[in-house]
Amino acid sequence: MPIISAPHEFIEDDLYVDLGELVGHSLYLKCEGLNLAGSIKLKAAAEMVTAAEREGLLRPGSILVESSSGNLGIALSMIAASKGYQFLCVTDSRCNAVTKQLMEAYGSKVHTISEPLPDTGFLGARLAFVDSLCARDDRFVWLNQYRNPNNSLAHYQQTAPAILKQFPDVQVLFIGAGTTGTLMGCAQYFREHKPDTTLVGVDTVGSVTFGGPPAPRLIPGVGAGVLPPLYDSSFVDNVVMVPEPDTVRTCRRLARQGFLFGGSTGTVISGALKWLSANPLGPTEAAVAIAPDFGERYLDTVYRDSWVQETYGSESALDLTFEGVREHG
Repeated sequence: MPIISAPHEFIEDDLYVDLGELVGHSLYLKCEGLNLAGSIKLKAAAEMVTAAEREGLLRPGSILVESSSGNLGIALSMIAASKGYQFLCVTDSRCNAVTKQLMEAYGSKVHTISEPLPDTGFLGARLAFVDSLCARDDRFVWLNQYRNPNNSLAHYQQTAPAILKQFPDVQVLFIGAGTTGTLMGCAQYFREHKPDTTLVGVDTVGSVTFGGPPAPRLIPGVGAGVLPPLYDSSFVDNVVMVPEPDTVRTCRRLARQGFLFGGSTGTVISGALKWLSANPLGPTEAAVAIAPDFGERYLDTVYRDSWVQETYGSESALDLTFEGVREHG
């Protein structure tokens, strides 16, 4: 068993769930929530902080600041507390209460943006706030996960090699798109080491990353109102867009089988099932999807009936039977 002296030193990188019996396709889910920050964002947070220290950007008295919908904010809160930095997370009204409470428990401050910008939405408003804050006070150090190459480097060095080691013949890899750090890091690694693997980006309807029109989005973790600077379309073979009610249905259906995953995971699995239904694999072929986190942080939204009904205006998202998923008798 590992013995650690700092909370970011432990990351379980080798747990996969075989979803084949449940979903009727050869699909393995890489679980990234088994660390003390509870999500895949710990990898990017640790890599970005380490690089900022190495480059002399973070010094005694520095205040970390970052725009985050939740999981990166929690990871940075944990690392900041461990290393003795102050941290300010700039989020928006879609960030759930549990996530804010977790950040505050570590001693971080949380600033919530309540009004989106007309053209760039909540993300644009968050970025504008952070930019103006750093311009006024040079104590603030913005890691800027949206532009920071160390965001994708973390997944090039850790996530992608772990997948290829476990599944050396993986045919398809499904990755959700937020900042696109995970997507780009894995895509670059696979292009170099197993270029015949099909790389599928999965995003939520209303996100602009893959060229779709902007629209309101209420489940954090995937999607963007501003084109992520890290994204390079040449590395992605296919794209699947998932409506939020499908995300909710997938999350809740898996919960009824004992797997409580977060909203971004529900989006990725829903997109993977849609793609696999149109592009069935052979009997010896396998696909892998990345699950960024678990579902405890979504109990007040995705897993609460009243929120789902109020948000989507019908009970359709509560229907736990949907194409491509087998019922257990």
